[in-house]
Amino acid sequence: MTSNSSLPTIRSAQNIRTMFHILLATIFLAAFMSVAPAQAQVDLNKRELNVAATLVAESQQVQSGQSVTLAFVMTPKPTWHGYWENPGDAGIGMSFDWNLPDGVTAGKAQYPVPDTLLISGIMNYIYKGDYAVLVNLVVSERVKPGPLPISVKSEWLACTDEICVPEQDELSINLQVVGPDAAVSLDNAFNGYREALPRQLGSAATFMVKDDLFRLSVPFPADIDLDTPYFFIKEDGIVDYAAPQKVNRDGDSLIIETGARGDALQNISGVLKIGPGTGFSLKAASGDVEMSGTPLVSSGDSGNFLGGGDQSNASLLLIALGGAIVGGLLLNLMPCVFPILSLKAISLAKAGGDEGVVRRDALAYTAGVVVVATALGALLLALRASGAAVGWAFQLQDPRIIFVLLALVTAIGFNLAGLFELPNVNFGNKLAAKDGPAGSFWTGALAAFVATPCTGPFMAAALGATIVLPPIAALVIFAGLGVGLALPFLLIAFVPVIRNRLPKPGAWLDSFRKAMAIPMFLTSIGLIWLLGRQIGEDGLALSLIFLLFVALILWWFGGGQMKGLSRGMATTGALTAAIIGGIMFLPNEEAMDSQRLATASSATLPSEPFSEARLAELRATDQPIFAYFTADWCITCKANEAAAVQRQETADAFAAANVAVLMGDWTRPDPAISKFLEKHGRAGVPLYLYYAPGEEPVILPQILTVGTLTDLVT
Repeated sequence: MTSNSSLPTIRSAQNIRTMFHILLATIFLAAFMSVAPAQAQVDLNKRELNVAATLVAESQQVQSGQSVTLAFVMTPKPTWHGYWENPGDAGIGMSFDWNLPDGVTAGKAQYPVPDTLLISGIMNYIYKGDYAVLVNLVVSERVKPGPLPISVKSEWLACTDEICVPEQDELSINLQVVGPDAAVSLDNAFNGYREALPRQLGSAATFMVKDDLFRLSVPFPADIDLDTPYFFIKEDGIVDYAAPQKVNRDGDSLIIETGARGDALQNISGVLKIGPGTGFSLKAASGDVEMSGTPLVSSGDSGNFLGGGDQSNASLLLIALGGAIVGGLLLNLMPCVFPILSLKAISLAKAGGDEGVVRRDALAYTAGVVVVATALGALLLALRASGAAVGWAFQLQDPRIIFVLLALVTAIGFNLAGLFELPNVNFGNKLAAKDGPAGSFWTGALAAFVATPCTGPFMAAALGATIVLPPIAALVIFAGLGVGLALPFLLIAFVPVIRNRLPKPGAWLDSFRKAMAIPMFLTSIGLIWLLGRQIGEDGLALSLIFLLFVALILWWFGGGQMKGLSRGMATTGALTAAIIGGIMFLPNEEAMDSQRLATASSATLPSEPFSEARLAELRATDQPIFAYFTADWCITCKANEAAAVQRQETADAFAAANVAVLMGDWTRPDPAISKFLEKHGRAGVPLYLYYAPGEEPVILPQILTVGTLTDLVT
């Protein structure tokens, strides 16, 4: 059991009136309960609360070794409000006195972004409308399946602008511990509760207290618009809550200045609110801060932007859209996309000087890319809305999809190598070889589909924004990814200088086309490796047999073409049968569990499998922790592991500092990892976190170096 203090603190002479109301209410309750304790307790429980609390769980089922999130859903009556964890000049934060079964621990309460309320010079940090306070319960692996009763006595303060009333309630909920194979259904309402929480600011801030002034420097991109920013500090006694806050912008930094009240600590924490209901959680260390830059002028509210409701959503959308376009552009360098792009670009030379034809094909190609990227995004959002915990490239967690993609990429490789020509084949890829806008459209669709295994730089943060943005804005992000993927083709079509520098068609083009088969076959090898990681050696051998059938069918088809025979219908039927047969005979995905664990433990930087329970245990020991989330199909993840994570220098530095390493493997579906990624604003991998003892996690960059990791412990 744990308990937080609920005694109010009087912070200035100006708050005597407010605290007098609290004191009168407390004395009245104490006197009444001393006369008839039992009856008073009954009446207190029965009376209608001014800020009612309801305890709900994200899931009624929880697995041993996992966590479940509870929500205290607070519903104030009209004109009433509740308080943030630091209530400001007056008030009381919420307290929790848990009664938990053995093996269950409660984490720290997570509060949504608060509002300010200034009354007669007294600053309050409050919630006027409905809000939810989240608490994670971690269930130890030793807890056996069965009922899991949870109860908690909670106290809080309910106030209007005129009066305050201490309130309390004893809340309970019955959960069920289930086996590892049991289905766990999630309450979609928790998506909204999490959207109201402040997101973690990736970079550390700096603060200074000097000459009765408090200054805070926060790293914040200069191109993000702000709507009346405000800093809510968690620690009491540092700032003058009622003093106005001045905000300057100096490049990629915000400088906030307000009145100081007392001696500062070495470290503080708080929430930077950047718009209605939107903010960032941050930590700051003591240092020198100058009030530089220019005063920030609020741009005001932009209205209901794509259903988001405030300017902060517009800013977040613009940042994420830029990241998605750049990330899509970099995808063109991937071995599975570059051959398609290069051949299609060179084909522009066949159009000669007809700019109309060139631009028509470019727009059709872009449409194909954007449609597929947006459709995949819409499917991802629909699955999330149905309760599934999925992220970008979720389809690659299914070995059946990988097998289909493997057959497709292999067929494209053989086509580029000249084994057969595509136009006479009566299946979907025929469309990619057509002339005119139809062929360009399906070429773009094909490029977008084969690019899905790739998660490049800038993409993780951009796609992570789709978790918190409204659905329409999220679809704009996915469409932006498609625009970035199609951008080189658009530039070639609409910038004559670039197009004129393209080599003209000739005999060399056939050799170049065959050379482009090499990266496609390399992609096939990568997919074979990925499939083997998921289903084991025996399953991989069976899959390769079916893939051999695919190659033989294409060879037979190509031979018929050389003799002038039409074998399109027979080829289509045989290929369909081979692919369906391969899917049907795929073995169980659990075959690789023991091998994956052995691989992790024998790596240059050994690791333990990630679980929130293990993370909580390690944090309780004040041991530094490096947690990284990866997948075998994530090219960026594997590049970072080869270049930085699995390097002897990193392993030696972490061993010297006694850093515990946890690895979250997202190669196959894992709802616990998916949910954890969402908590940190990510829609997919990679994600790298460093936990210093007693500190909140630091989100590391998407591209790692050995220096980035070793500097954490030196």
